[in-house]
Order: sequence, then structure tokens, then C-alpha cells
Amino acid sequence: MIRNPVVAGQFYPASALELKAMIEAMVDEKAKKEEVIGLISPHAGYIYSGSVAGAVISRTEFKDTFIIIGPNHTGSGKPCSIMTEGTWKTPLGEVKIDSELGKQILATSNHLQEDKTAHLYEHSIEVQLPFLQYFKPDFKLVPIVLAYASGAIYKEIGKELAKSVKELDKKVVIIASSDMTHYEPQESAQRKDTQAIEAILDLNEDELLKRVQELNITMCGYAPAVSLIAAAKELGATGAELVKYQTSGDTTGDYSSVVGYAGIIIKGGGE
Repeated sequence: MIRNPVVAGQFYPASALELKAMIEAMVDEKAKKEEVIGLISPHAGYIYSGSVAGAVISRTEFKDTFIIIGPNHTGSGKPCSIMTEGTWKTPLGEVKIDSELGKQILATSNHLQEDKTAHLYEHSIEVQLPFLQYFKPDFKLVPIVLAYASGAIYKEIGKELAKSVKELDKKVVIIASSDMTHYEPQESAQRKDTQAIEAILDLNEDELLKRVQELNITMCGYAPAVSLIAAAKELGATGAELVKYQTSGDTTGDYSSVVGYAGIIIKGGGE
């Protein structure tokens, strides 16, 4: 199956030339690359969140395969969905699914199900791909979309990912695709996002779940973030760093109702 882009021309340019030029302006070619197990990167329109995605991806030492976990904005498909075969297209070319790893994850997991429906119109994975293609056109992908489940299930999925990666001895980077607080005044969004970011930097997925619930933090990708942290700890995470934070207000100048964006790397995995 070929999964065609659904937000080209909306979230980012549909023209390859325009898209490359836009990404070039948002990445730092001279940034020191780090050995990372995973990262959190936003998925809004590039004019709003592209500079945060560009900053965090610029710091990443690339591997051959990226596992990208996104939230389910559409409500379609299975609750915890993985694609293990096929190709994703963007204006910058094709990205093949790493079927070997995808099928290993599916066989290992008690929760993920083979399902393409959840992925067809979901933008949270798609918008990460052009940034990755800019640096490495030939990487492979394992796309996973998580809808509503318990925190315990999100943690188990993370551990299952780590187990599969270890069993195949794969070199991967795991991306949790997430924006932060949605449509609150700047001060409120920053206050809440600081609480969520602190829990992530502590690699404490239980505390992240608790704060999201208690503080009503509208972080759309908290489930992918929980799975990422759980996986990263199994894979030897040594710490995390906030690379960049901003809000949509920094683009629009309207701070009365903003969306927050954080770029975070989780370090470790060195030889």
C-alpha cells in the first residue's frame, strides 16, 4: 500500500522545492549531533511549529529506522495501530516501512494491531517525515498511532517496542509526535507545559500521566510520550534535554489563545 500525503499544501508546501527551502530555514546544519534514543517533536503547520521540530531533529544522530508514534486526531481505525508494510509518500519522495521491525513489534505486542485506517488521514506522523528526509532520504519507518487506552497500556507498548528493538539488534530512533497545551492564554499554556516538560525531562511517565490528568494539560501526544519514555528507559536512557519551546503566539503575535510546542531529546544508546 502507498500512503499518500494528506496535509501537503496545508501544513507544509506541496512543492518539493518550496518544502526543502522552508525546512532549510528551520534546521541548524551545524548543530552538534547527539546519540539519542528518542525525541519529542511537534506536528503543527510548519509556520507554527517547524522551527521547534527543526531544532530538535537537527540535534539527532540519525539511524536507519525511525519508529514514529503519533496520537489519533481522526478517531478512525483501531485504538493502537501499526502499519508493517507499505510506503509513505511526501513531496520529497518515498519512505519505506521497515517490515522486519514492524512485524517483530506486532508479534511481540499484546496491544498493537495491524491497521492502515488510523494512518490514512492522520497528520501527526506525516509532518515529521520531510524533516527526516531532508537529512537522510533513505531511512525506514515504523508508523504507530495511539488512541485512547490506559496509561498502563501505553507503558506496556513502550516496553514491547524496546524488546523488539533489542531482539533484532536494530539501531533506531523513536519519535513521539506531540503538540503541548492547546488554545489557552500564553501564561497558562507555558505554566502547564512546564509541568509536563519537567516530568518528561525526569523520564517519569507516571508523573507525566498524573500531571496531564490533574492539571488538564491538553497535550495531544501524551500517550506517544509515555510509550517513548517507557521504551527509552528499557533501552538505556541516561537523561533528557529540552532543545526548544515556543508557542503559536510567537508566530502570530496573538498570545490570547496559543498552542505550545516542545522539542525534547532523550539521550543514551551510545556504544
